[in-house]
Amino acid sequence: MVEHDDVIPWVDGLTVGDVLRRTARVYPDRDAVVFPALGLRWSWAELDRRVDRVGSALINLGVRPGEHVGIWSMNAPEWVVTQFAVGRIGAVLVNINPAYRLHELEETLLQADVTTLIVGLPFKTSDYVGMVESIIPEVVGMKAGAWRSARLPELHRLIAVGDHPARGWLSWHDLESEEISTELAHRESATRASDVFNIQFTSGTTGMPKGAMLTHRNILMNAYYIGQRVGYTERDRVCVPVPFYHCFGCVLGTTVCSVYGSAIVAPAPTFDAKATLIAIESERCTAIYGVPTMFVTQLDHPDFDTFDLSSLRTGIMAGSPCPLPLMNAVVHRMGASQITIGYGLTEASPIITQTWADDPIEVRVGTVGSAIPGVEVKLVHPITREEVPLGETGELCVRGHGVMAGYYKAPEATDKVISPDGWLATGDLARGREDGNYRIVGRSKELIIRGGENIYPPEIEEYLCHHPSVAEVAVVGLPDPVYGEAVSAWIVARTGCSLKPEDIRAFCTGQIAHFKIPKYVEIVPHLPRTVTGKIRKHLLREQGIEQFKLSDAATTRTA
Repeated sequence: MVEHDDVIPWVDGLTVGDVLRRTARVYPDRDAVVFPALGLRWSWAELDRRVDRVGSALINLGVRPGEHVGIWSMNAPEWVVTQFAVGRIGAVLVNINPAYRLHELEETLLQADVTTLIVGLPFKTSDYVGMVESIIPEVVGMKAGAWRSARLPELHRLIAVGDHPARGWLSWHDLESEEISTELAHRESATRASDVFNIQFTSGTTGMPKGAMLTHRNILMNAYYIGQRVGYTERDRVCVPVPFYHCFGCVLGTTVCSVYGSAIVAPAPTFDAKATLIAIESERCTAIYGVPTMFVTQLDHPDFDTFDLSSLRTGIMAGSPCPLPLMNAVVHRMGASQITIGYGLTEASPIITQTWADDPIEVRVGTVGSAIPGVEVKLVHPITREEVPLGETGELCVRGHGVMAGYYKAPEATDKVISPDGWLATGDLARGREDGNYRIVGRSKELIIRGGENIYPPEIEEYLCHHPSVAEVAVVGLPDPVYGEAVSAWIVARTGCSLKPEDIRAFCTGQIAHFKIPKYVEIVPHLPRTVTGKIRKHLLREQGIEQFKLSDAATTRTA
């Protein structure tokens, strides 16, 4: 195992604009951003020049330090430029989920006080420009690039990616055509590492999304240690099929690469298994990112064996547990022998623990690794908040450089998750091991209590994934009038495989405790997910209650 530096990381005290400037100076001609499907390839020097021009344009438009600039787009080159340009001029980037519909978009713009909105090209059925215009029909004043709306009073500027923006919009071409502003250097030097740089909204799988405020230091320190765990250098080429709007894409992807000078290879606007395999082969990628379902989809692609993936060495899998069969397939069939597992959450910038590239497979499937340097981890009893002994289950709490500055305009919500002495409560239940690694056993709100027995869904999910016909599985607690809760399993069968509920129960009998065997087994074509691949278990619970005509009153308990 490669030990971490005891010296202060070189990024500490810098901003994202500073880091890009330095990387462009050290590796000017190396690939920075590659979109193979677009035939686009920028060096670090070229990316830096584009960031200067767009940053200057935003200054000339009147964007002030601390103002909120939103970007609503699929993965695109303009997303990367916007990220660094906004950081360079001391403004705040607001990531907006491209899957949002009108109500969600309007709520986000209001909640985050977005003053400038950059809108991406249409994608499939989403006409982003048209959708924005539909929520601001009562414009009270308009000129090129400047709107005034009674419904969104803070929103002043609209910028469309593309050459033909709608009336009243500026185009991205206008931004990139700007001369370098004399104000740029001042703004860059005045921006501090402690300033909020990014507002990322939580996924909203269990409640309303909240805007986590992340500083330059939050994100850069996280990026430095993430890259260290996978052993990145300027020679690495990182395939990033995960969305940029999410921390997986814009921290583990674009920011980590900017710290190490590694190339960012983006296969498509959104995840596409074949496009990802093509990008790995054509660009000789050394690293691959994704949530487990993305790896399953690639491995199951009918053309998988025709691709040369021999360049792969490492990468990061995160978002949900990785079962042993999948890890073996990623290591041996894809060739990513040093793939790592990361665990974290948006509020922690995001990584808290991560395995090392040379950890044995047992560690990479049995744990989520150890705490990255500079953060402390402790496990506490969910009720008493007392620290639990090693080996016992407790809620994982973290303190250190990754903990967010708080939720935007939500001090009460912030106080609920961050203690006065700086501990962030994750809501995840975990167990610690003697070797310093941690195992996540479930969400505190997803813990199933059946007749007094605590059941952790990931344990059952991992076991069921060993069935040769099971591709994916989600275990959810449903109300039960006798035991309080019963186990339900929602299963996606492997392509070409026939699977029945009785097959699953037979597979469990005599192998796992009787109270863990699912009472309800549903074979489904797919699992409901967020854009980032997280399973929306609350929807499965709601579906199960309705489908099996259950009463939710039986499981009312304190989380």
